[in-house]
Amino acid sequence: MKIDVTSLDGAAAGSVELSDEIFGLEPREDLIARMVRYQLAKRRAGTHVAMGRADVWRTGKKIYKQKGTGHARHGSARAPQFRGGGKAHGPVMRSHEHELTKKVKALALKHALSAKLKDGGLIIWSDTKLAEAKTKSLLANFTKLGLTSALILDGTEPEINFALAARNIPQIDVLPIQGINVYDILRRDKLVLTKAALDALEARFK
Repeated sequence: MKIDVTSLDGAAAGSVELSDEIFGLEPREDLIARMVRYQLAKRRAGTHVAMGRADVWRTGKKIYKQKGTGHARHGSARAPQFRGGGKAHGPVMRSHEHELTKKVKALALKHALSAKLKDGGLIIWSDTKLAEAKTKSLLANFTKLGLTSALILDGTEPEINFALAARNIPQIDVLPIQGINVYDILRRDKLVLTKAALDALEARFK
C-alpha cells in the first residue's frame, strides 16, 4: 500500500510503498497486550522488600509464661501480630521479568505498526534535518502539523539538531530505529517514521 511522504514543514515529498507483511496485518490486541505486559514487567526494579520475623531485632525471650495467664501461648515478640514484629508474607526482592519468544515479540511489533496505520496515526517524513537546534522554531512546525503527542523514529543515529531541539518538548519522543518498541508506539498518538527509519525497519523484518 502507498502512503504520502511529507517534509518537516508539512510540504508534500512524494509517496512510498509500505510492506503489507509489516503494516497490512489485522491488529491483534492479545499479542500487543502481551508485549506491553512483558515490557512493563521487565523494567520493574523488584527491590520492594519487607522485614520478616527473622529480620527484625527483638528479644527472643518468651514474653510470658506458658500457662496460667489466660492469654494465648506466645514464644517470641518477633511474631507478626505484635507491634515491632516482622511482616507476615511481605514482599521480597525478586525479578518480575518473564519470557516471551522472539517470534511473538516481532509479531507484536508488526501488529502495533499495523494498528497505528489503521488508526491513521502513521506519518512518514522524508528526513528530520534542521539548520539549527532551536526548540521554538521546531515547536512552531509541530503546531502547524498538529503534532502534540508523537514518537519520532529516525535512522541509526537521530539528526543531532532535531534531537536537541525536540528533547524539551513534552510528549515528543525521538528514538533511533533500534529503539522501536510496542509500548512507546502505543503511548503516543502519532508514530512518525523517516524514510531512513522505514528502510531500516523493512530490512530488519526481511
